[in-house]
Amino acid sequence: MRKFLIIACGLICLFTGTQAQKKNIDKVIAVLGSNIILLSDLNQQYAQYLNSGNPDNPAIKCYILQQILTQKLLKQQAEIDSIEVDESMVDEEVDKRMRYQIQKAGGQERLEQFLNRSVLQYKDEIRPDIKEQLISNKMQQKITQEVIVTPLEVKRYFDGYKKDSLPDIPTEFEIGEIVLHPKLTKAEKQKTYDKIDALRLRVKSGEDFAFLAKTYSEDTGSAPDGGDLGFFDRKQMVKEFTAWAFKLKPGEMSPVFETEHGYHILQVIERRGEQVQARHILIRPQTTPQSMERAKLHADTIYKSIADKKLPFSTGASLYSDNKDSQYNGGMLLYADQQTARTTFIPADKLDPKVFLVVDTMKVGEISKPVAFTEPDGKEGYKILYLKSKIPPHKGSLEQDYAKFKEQAQQEKTNRILSDWFEKRREDTYIRIDDEYSSCAELQIWTKNMTAKK
Repeated sequence: MRKFLIIACGLICLFTGTQAQKKNIDKVIAVLGSNIILLSDLNQQYAQYLNSGNPDNPAIKCYILQQILTQKLLKQQAEIDSIEVDESMVDEEVDKRMRYQIQKAGGQERLEQFLNRSVLQYKDEIRPDIKEQLISNKMQQKITQEVIVTPLEVKRYFDGYKKDSLPDIPTEFEIGEIVLHPKLTKAEKQKTYDKIDALRLRVKSGEDFAFLAKTYSEDTGSAPDGGDLGFFDRKQMVKEFTAWAFKLKPGEMSPVFETEHGYHILQVIERRGEQVQARHILIRPQTTPQSMERAKLHADTIYKSIADKKLPFSTGASLYSDNKDSQYNGGMLLYADQQTARTTFIPADKLDPKVFLVVDTMKVGEISKPVAFTEPDGKEGYKILYLKSKIPPHKGSLEQDYAKFKEQAQQEKTNRILSDWFEKRREDTYIRIDDEYSSCAELQIWTKNMTAKK
């Protein structure tokens, strides 16, 4: 079955072409209904493809043009169906993509040199195009929102495999964890408080907040952007952060305040209705040998209670674990790579290597003694691990791997429905593609009816 190329764009569709760059009349390379696609649209996306670190490959332009045509056809139907997106969603997506581009370019100044304009100017230019992408994505979701597969369809999908072509399933683990971070005393946190309060006073005395954020903030995601977090709403940040962000006026700065991530100072840049753009500086309190020892004693106590059958592991996780993602899931880890069907079965090669070294020597049903760990953000602590199950490598089977085959069957059905939808809309829509691109293999499904429509 022909695989349909889904509109959800990867790196090459981070930005679409901008109106501001069309200073001259561009060559029209495609027409779809009432929509025209200009050469500058294609070249702009190709430039962003290169800026994302990809090798020079002009042939990729055929793929980019296919993506643009797909988006235009979805947008055209979305207008008929009165599908819209909230402006706050558009703002959030613009900010997210700009942060990514700034990171890839190596900083805001380098990106502005590449764009030959300020980031603020470019955000205004790309906003309409990003809004169109979001509307198109929403239209696609509407087309496929009711797609479900029955157990019979899953079995038919599985039976479609030849016996010798069934996929090899690697070793998989089901693992629970109780995470314990050291709890610092007020005296232990005072040094951190004093450090960030000194930065607050430097801002008040006239120093640049963005420069200090770049130099001192321990939030690696926003520090390169001068602490700028872009626009966010009341649901996106922890409550203490949200409280100050929506209390302050543009230009005002908060006092030092604490969240689960550490100590912050925050400055509001702009307010748009229920969206705020703010920047912050984060300093994380450092663990001490004494706090780690207290955490170890706490972990030993919990371990003993579980080992002595006085405390179920799942209860221990809900009562004591600092991992909010698994705390109320019985402590069980979820396989994050799963898109549509989240599962607790994690392939061995996707596990944290330090976790794998521990559980690989455990028996099913065992719990580990407290293990010291350091998270990617530098946070230290102890983990108690529970090996619920371990499935050795095997050929895919419907009994053991039903969830995997169900997801694959659903994706195939979704692709088929999308392919049928696009086939029908292409037949009913006027489409013209410039001769330079009409021979692209990726565009044959778009050009096959052009002769009949002449």
